[in-house]
Amino acid sequence: MTMAWIWTGMAVLSILCGLATGRGELVAAAAVEGAQAAVELCVSITGMLCLWTGVMEVMRRSGLAEGLSRLLRPVLSLLFPQVSGDRGVMDSISANVSANLLGLGNAATPLGIEAVRRMERKSPGTASDAMCMLVVCNTASIQLIPTTVASVRAAAGSTAPFDILPAVWLASALSVGVGIAACKLFARIWRD
Repeated sequence: MTMAWIWTGMAVLSILCGLATGRGELVAAAAVEGAQAAVELCVSITGMLCLWTGVMEVMRRSGLAEGLSRLLRPVLSLLFPQVSGDRGVMDSISANVSANLLGLGNAATPLGIEAVRRMERKSPGTASDAMCMLVVCNTASIQLIPTTVASVRAAAGSTAPFDILPAVWLASALSVGVGIAACKLFARIWRD
């Protein structure tokens, strides 16, 4: 709700400043141009998201997602020892991580929510260490294929939208590593 007030205030302030300086026509033209650009960006991103969401669904139906989940389970069991015995939670976490690896934050979010709901049954009302770790891993996720960023770059006219892969891999690996280390450190500090 606060963000709605902030955005509304910024829009009203922009209009008032444009009118006060005699540039009302420029403000109106910029608003129309911005709305058009936003719609074009959304349409171009939708194609890429549909493609990779479809790939994720094919992976799920073919059993490839389950195989990836089994492959990730040993690593995830180390990160989430409190819930490693709960197959439903671990499957949801694995699906969340798999979606993030493909750069599908939109598909990963509902899977993360499902995992948190399953974890909440064991610690109602408080965020457990496993929940905090999932939020960190989901937020700072490692992306092997940054589909959303690549689609934005393609929509902006990039001839090689995936040339950012090495930088994305390095930045996402570092952010996940730092996030996991901080989560483990804070869990140990607050436990003692």
